[in-house]
Amino acid sequence: MAPQKKTDADRLLDANDIIRQKNERIRKLERELRERVQINDNAEKIRKEILGLEAYSPEPPKWLNVKPSGKTTGVPLLLLSDWHWGEMVDPDQTAGMNAFNRRIAKQRVKILRDATHDLCLHHMTNPVYPGIVVCLGGDMITGAIHDDLRETNDGPVLLAVMEVEEQLIALISDLADQFGKVFVPCVPGNHGRNTEKPRKKNYVFNSYEWLVYCHIERYFKNDPRVQVFVPNEVDAHFSIFDHRFMLTHGDNMGVKGGDGIIGALGPIARGAIKVGRSEATCGRDFDTLLIGHYHTYIPRGDAVPVLANGSLIGYNEYARLALRASPTRPTQALAFIHPKRGFTAQWPIYLDAKERAAVKQPWVSVFGEDKK
Repeated sequence: MAPQKKTDADRLLDANDIIRQKNERIRKLERELRERVQINDNAEKIRKEILGLEAYSPEPPKWLNVKPSGKTTGVPLLLLSDWHWGEMVDPDQTAGMNAFNRRIAKQRVKILRDATHDLCLHHMTNPVYPGIVVCLGGDMITGAIHDDLRETNDGPVLLAVMEVEEQLIALISDLADQFGKVFVPCVPGNHGRNTEKPRKKNYVFNSYEWLVYCHIERYFKNDPRVQVFVPNEVDAHFSIFDHRFMLTHGDNMGVKGGDGIIGALGPIARGAIKVGRSEATCGRDFDTLLIGHYHTYIPRGDAVPVLANGSLIGYNEYARLALRASPTRPTQALAFIHPKRGFTAQWPIYLDAKERAAVKQPWVSVFGEDKK
């Protein structure tokens, strides 16, 4: 049976249906635009009227891309994330591999500060730097997003918020004294939220960490040595010597899971590809992705252009029981960006003060060699 030809009335109905769909789409977009404007308006009002800041953080400073005329080691980049301030880790529940509380956290921040000084100033050739980049990558507090955290945390959430803010301000001030200039891009993580379940709407503004970062920006707003960059989104884009970076926590890369053999490598590699394609479409290409979230230090390589950070907290009950992950030492990442060579030295900074016992032995030996 041949299909019936559409009459003019049928075509008119089809056209009206298309117009109706288009109008509904327009109304939906207008609602989303109004919501977005309201969100930004609220954020701008908080920054301007309550915190006394500009509506938006200033753009990254020019010194990041001014290539020095003489010899240089480059710019140090310190990636700080996953401090989980306020959480308690019981060594009896982690096979004795780790303990953590607010007191231990302060000790580890001191080790971090001293190790950064030592590595940058005593172990590099020509240790004269235009400044240092200190990335705050989220999950700086552990929050109270799960029942077990609420029941076992080392104090209330607001105490953790206050203490981590104090610790970060002290660390940034110290680095400004040592390096002259500090650039501090900041993004929130998933643990700092004030809702039980994660939300994508208003992600940034539902985070205690956004407020911590704004407080830090306000503290240093009259200090010309320090520039804090707090975007109103989950990603921060900046460049060092024209090497383009994207800083994000790592929970919003569009991937999940891993496996017991390659661990976090799988989702990190897949996530880097997905994020790279998405950002390229938006005109925000990057050369290196900076993330935390997985509590696993992975240096940047050409195959997977991601610098993945460890954590201040280290091995905890979740990693042991939920993931059955191998114990990892508390670690933060330090890298050096050279104007010609890009990434050069990369170091994990171990924070547990674990030292190997001094044993008198030859500087090199062959396995299985007969001892004389």
